[in-house]
Amino acid sequence: MTQKGDNSKKALVDALNGALADTLALYVKTKNFHWHVAGPRFRDLHLLFDEQAAQLVGTVDLIGERVRKNGEVTLTSIGSIAKATQVSDQDDATLDADAMVKELRDDNRKLHTRLNDVKDAAEEAGDNATSGIVDDWIDEAEERIWFLTQTLK
Repeated sequence: MTQKGDNSKKALVDALNGALADTLALYVKTKNFHWHVAGPRFRDLHLLFDEQAAQLVGTVDLIGERVRKNGEVTLTSIGSIAKATQVSDQDDATLDADAMVKELRDDNRKLHTRLNDVKDAAEEAGDNATSGIVDDWIDEAEERIWFLTQTLK
């Protein structure tokens, strides 16, 4: 493999691991908000957050396996996730519902950007399988962003 190929593969693996970190961090935050949401929209948001968390956790293994199929290693611990994620922790269990929705919308936007980075890196590396599967992950992120945005209106 050429140096360019090595660099494009490294960029792809880095992008995948970044997306994996953001997905895991966003999953935990979404479940946190699922458990702690309160107020007149409790039931609707409780269910929405749970649906979105399930969708996120459903992609975790797929992302990790794309890294492994490229012959590299995934994130290995909470510490490695924390180093690689762009999603900030949120430990305030008293946030109001709108603040939770806004934070999840904004964090899903961060993940969406990361997934687009994966798409670009996959194209550059010639990894057609990753390029194809990331389209579904991007679509799911766009749907989560849409639902959260509409919820704020």
